[in-house]
Amino acid sequence: MSVEEFDLVVRGGTVVTAASRAACDVGVAGGRIVQVGGPMRGRRELDASGAYVLPGALDMHVHLSASAPTRDDPPRFVDDFLTGSRAALAGGVTTLGQMSFPDDETSIRAVIARDMQAAGEQALVDYAFHAGVFTATDDLLEAIPELAAQGHMGLKLVMLAFDHDPRDLIAAAKLAGDLGMLTMIHCEDNALIEFAGAQLLAEGRGGMEHYPLSRPDWTETAAVERAAAICAATGAPINVVHLSSGAALEATRRARARGLPLFVEARPLYLTLDASVHAQPDSGRFAGMPPVRQPADVEALWRGLADGSIQTVGSDHAPWFLRDKTWPGIDVTTARKGMAELETMIPLLHSEGVARGRLTLERLVAVTATNPALLHGLYPRKGTIAPGADADLVIFDPELTRTVDAAAMQSRADYCVYDGWEVRGWPRTTISRGEVLYDDGSFSGEPGRGEWIARGKTVAP
Repeated sequence: MSVEEFDLVVRGGTVVTAASRAACDVGVAGGRIVQVGGPMRGRRELDASGAYVLPGALDMHVHLSASAPTRDDPPRFVDDFLTGSRAALAGGVTTLGQMSFPDDETSIRAVIARDMQAAGEQALVDYAFHAGVFTATDDLLEAIPELAAQGHMGLKLVMLAFDHDPRDLIAAAKLAGDLGMLTMIHCEDNALIEFAGAQLLAEGRGGMEHYPLSRPDWTETAAVERAAAICAATGAPINVVHLSSGAALEATRRARARGLPLFVEARPLYLTLDASVHAQPDSGRFAGMPPVRQPADVEALWRGLADGSIQTVGSDHAPWFLRDKTWPGIDVTTARKGMAELETMIPLLHSEGVARGRLTLERLVAVTATNPALLHGLYPRKGTIAPGADADLVIFDPELTRTVDAAAMQSRADYCVYDGWEVRGWPRTTISRGEVLYDDGSFSGEPGRGEWIARGKTVAP
């Protein structure tokens, strides 16, 4: 019997999908998976002995810049599509979802065109875009059908802006839903946050050690309830992103129990840290939006991941230089939110989840690969290991242990909130469309090799 020769064979690993695991080989040709299991040989072969072979993760929530920051720039996110891609590859991520937000002078069409050009020149991994807005202008409502027709099937709304023009933002979600787009909503209530922050400042408690009190869990839960009401009113599929608290999770469970197409994204920050970190010096480095919560919230989110109440995980990668996060004079109302999490997302989910019995390996694959691909209209091209799918593969060593050190990582951020953590389980090799781009700490591939992926309609995970 003849044995077919492939471009690449990944041999000797345990192949893991959202539904199963099996010791078998994977054959790749023309950038796609051609065969899983059975006899095969390859012009190049990779040894995955002692490791898992996972589908490349989809991190559909990142904030990258079109260009690297210069010394004269105001403080901003520091990773462009090249360094963001390198962080992704080192962390086992092969598809990125960029939040493209216009500034006051830029239309949503122009900002997506700008990011498309930058990614086309820089990205190593594949990518999609979400049209991000704080206000729903006439330009946005005109642009949504055009964006959908082009394959940009994601809309990002920030609930903090709903104090200003809620009717137009709701209309935008309705229009997006009618066109099959997914609307992602950042759920925090701005009026309640302003009230809580003003109280803290009046009491002389504006320091960053009090930051979690400036955005309590009820400011999130109130916004989640409103997102659920928008979902009910419009019928549009809604994705509540970076959910942080047990109370907010319960609100999403109530909405889903009513049959609403409401989906939930978790973030590693809220699965690993709690409010006690703000007692540390320079605690502005931990400021997220929402803030980290209590230990009970951390455990509630792990349970939600395990039982299916949370469908996906995204990093919300928003990297800063440490000096800008801890600038003197910053208080609870002016904190700069966000941090680098792209490279550590999958290792932390394994180390804090799988290795500790909070999550099965199959469930890790579901929330980082298969479910994001379904929700964002990219399945079955992405998110699984099966014939016909893109050959986005990660050889993941569950016993490889490293101490996190920002200086040795790929992001331009010069610190990591996990610096000093010993994390068990890291990628050895990351493959994008059949091309080995990361292998034992070395990178290959030309900037700009990544492809923009047109999205289809949302499918409920």
